[in-house]
Amino acid sequence: MTEIPLFIYPLFFCIAFLYGSAGHGGASGYLAILTLTGLFSPILVPVVLILNILVSGIAFFNYSTHGHFRWNLFLPFALSSIPFAFLGGLISVEATIFFIMVGAVLFLMGILVFLKSTLRVNPTILPVKYPVAVLAGAVIGFISGLIGVGGGIFLSPLILFLGWGSIAQIAAVSALFVNVNSISGLIGHTVGSEILWLTAFWLSLPVLAGGFLGSRFGVKTVNPDIIRYILGVILIIAAIKMIAQYAF
Repeated sequence: MTEIPLFIYPLFFCIAFLYGSAGHGGASGYLAILTLTGLFSPILVPVVLILNILVSGIAFFNYSTHGHFRWNLFLPFALSSIPFAFLGGLISVEATIFFIMVGAVLFLMGILVFLKSTLRVNPTILPVKYPVAVLAGAVIGFISGLIGVGGGIFLSPLILFLGWGSIAQIAAVSALFVNVNSISGLIGHTVGSEILWLTAFWLSLPVLAGGFLGSRFGVKTVNPDIIRYILGVILIIAAIKMIAQYAF
């Protein structure tokens, strides 16, 4: 078991609450916290995926039971993302490259979060273009499996910008997308990695509580703009720290 300081637990609770409210699992937020505190290691990636599975599963349950889930929006992304998330999880990269890659992705996700909150989008829901969705799902799945996130934070702004769903529908679809991608990525990581089950168990306690409360809050408010701003700040700070530490 990797020793996790006590102050990490309330931070993970907050991340699970914030991400769960928008239908995400929180992996990128957990990575940001671990990075900012100097605790991140590639061996913790499977643990982060397990936490992602738990929170996204709860978020999907809360959003879908309120009638927000759409299979025709979920399937074209998921069918290609699942196998590519597995392939991404199989790949191991040299530590320095891994850290720089994660930092770059965190920075990109932070920018997307801000754009998602500030850009004015057409409220009209447009039909899904399936070839675009399948291709995007493959790319998101591969990156997600490689760095240990569920991909919801990529998927949500993409669907929003393309006008393919409402905020609540996006949250419901993202939650299941994150869940299946995280499971696929975790299977890929188990092929050549040790899983710290005891660490995952203890961290799951605050994460489950935060994810449940956050997704309930998100279902009732369906207005996660303030949450996205906070997440954007966390992700960009973590990205700058990681890239500066390992690239220079």
